Amino acid sequence: MKKPPFTEEQMVTSLREADQRPVPEVAKKHGVSAQTIYGWPKHFGRLEPADVKRLRQLEQENGRLKTIVADRELEIDVKEITRTQCLIPTTHEV
Repeated sequence: MKKPPFTEEQMVTSLREADQRPVPEVAKKHGVSAQTIYGWPKHFGRLEPADVKRLRQLEQENGRLKTIVADRELEIDVKEITRTQCLIPTTHEV
């Protein structure tokens, strides 16, 4: 997948500039089309650059926690399966 030419912080900074100056002027300064800048608020809304950085940190932490929970649930499932299999007598035993 191709990497976007701007980081999320740069996009938000450009959006905040566009709040104070005309969008075509900001677009020309950053080398993008005005239409691109008009589309960025769909992704970032009213976030500030620091908010984007914090959001990324929270997403990474959330992903890490989801992995821990999934591993823990898998471990519990394996223990439950093992426990139930030990309780059910096999038909081979006589």
